[in-house]
Parts: sequence; C-alpha cells; structure tokens
Amino acid sequence: MRDSADRPSVMHAHLRTPRAAAIAGVVFSILLFAVFLLMRHSVPRDPMETGAWLHTGATNVVIALNLVPFAGIAFLWFVGALRDRLGQREDQFFATVFLGSGLLLLAMLFAAAAVVGAIILAFHAAPEVLVNSATFHFGRALAYGMINIYVVKTASVFMITTSTIGVYTGLTPRWLALGGYLIAAILLIGSYYFDWSIVVFPIWVLLISVSILTDKNAATTGSPA
Repeated sequence: MRDSADRPSVMHAHLRTPRAAAIAGVVFSILLFAVFLLMRHSVPRDPMETGAWLHTGATNVVIALNLVPFAGIAFLWFVGALRDRLGQREDQFFATVFLGSGLLLLAMLFAAAAVVGAIILAFHAAPEVLVNSATFHFGRALAYGMINIYVVKTASVFMITTSTIGVYTGLTPRWLALGGYLIAAILLIGSYYFDWSIVVFPIWVLLISVSILTDKNAATTGSPA
C-alpha cells in the first residue's frame, strides 16, 4: 500500500525536472528552424507571387507542415516545464502574459499551417483554377500576415515577458534575459527588412534550453515538491 501511495509523488518529481524543459526546448528549436528553412527555401516571401512553388516545391512545404504539430507539442512542454521550474516565484500578472502569448503564438502558427495546407489540397483538386483565383491570393496573403506580423509580434511579447521574469527571478542567466530584449526588438522591427529575422526566436529558445541543461543547480531551483 505504501509503495502505491509513494508512486504518484515519484512520478510528480520526475515531471518537475528542469531537464525536461531543456530537452523540449531543443526539440522545438530544431523543428521550428527546419520548418522555416523548408518554407523559405520553397515559398517566395512575396505574398503576391503566382504560386509556381505549388508545382515545384510543394513536397518541402508538406514536410514542413507535418513538422509543425510536433514543434507545437514540444513548445507546450517547454512552457509548462519552465513554469514548473519557476514554482512559487511566479507572478500572476507575468505568468498570465507569458502563458497567453505562448498559446497565441502556437494558435496562429497552427492556423497559418492549416491555411497553407488547404492551399495545397485545393491546388491538387483544381490546379489551373486555383492559381488564377482570388481565393489563392487571399489564402497566400492570410498565411503571410499570420506568420510575418502576428506570430512575430506574439513571439516578441513572449520573449519580453520571459526575459523580464528571468531578470527578476533568475530563471535564466541574466545575460540571456537581457539579450532577449534585444532579440525581441529585432523581431519587432527587423521582420520588415530581413527575411530570416524570425529564426532568432528558435535560436533564443535553444540558448535558454542549453543554459538549463548546463546549470548544475537547476535541480534545486524549481518549486518544492
């Protein structure tokens, strides 16, 4: 009886390990970087393009779209494990913005992937009709706006909030927390001028994950069991 009673507490302690956050963050960073790489390699940045990639680069796009759900799952685990590591130091205001911006980011990323997937399916159903229709240009512009405006801005909010929490609680190294403000500014401003500015977000998550993995005191910084 005692063994079965102790089992939930052992499992709970295992789920609270900061290493889980680091591993999930690494997985998310790699997958999201791969998604951006495949999409940028195949789909022109110009939202008014003619859809030539549907004939030549759709395979890479399909691969990228199939990676998005796995990246989303890893990001959810990363956010949840970071909150658990923060523990009783968590502030309700910043926790709400932190969690809300993360969920909004994923929602818009998934929605944009769904729009691109719908374009590909519609193209296979009626290739010549789709690329010459207003529906194609609407869907293409919608996906562009979601990624380059709303996902980017929400990622900036997530980074600013996480960096603020890191500065005041020591959740992340101070240099990384302060660097998060700079990277967020790059996303807010640079996304209009640099095609690859959005990749700084997964790189930043990767740096946080590596810092947690290399933190020898990580096991003692989480919330109490």
